[in-house]
Amino acid sequence: QLQASGGGLVQAGGSLRLSCAASGRAFSSSHMGWFRQAPGKEREFVAAVNWGGGATIYTDSVKGRFIISRDNAKYTVYLDMRRLKPEDTAVYYCAALTAWSKETKSVGSWGQGTQVTVSS
Repeated sequence: QLQASGGGLVQAGGSLRLSCAASGRAFSSSHMGWFRQAPGKEREFVAAVNWGGGATIYTDSVKGRFIISRDNAKYTVYLDMRRLKPEDTAVYYCAALTAWSKETKSVGSWGQGTQVTVSS
């Protein structure tokens, strides 16, 4: 199971840190990702970190602003979001990936979403 937290309301230019706590030892051997879904839009890839934490990938719109990381000892993956923009407003979902991929079809399991709202 994946439990996301840390969402909220923030002004443009602000920062938030999302956390996703996992249960089960499979976490340490799983690639992990964050996706988001804005109202009326499809769910999209945001960032992923490989099982060991040594490799990351990002969608272009968040490069240089978001950082994904993980702490395998705490079974937790993080998404540090900086210089937030109104267009970052969405429900953010953490996910365990079955492959090192940005594609939604690579998701093996989803966490519940956490709402991020960025006001202008």
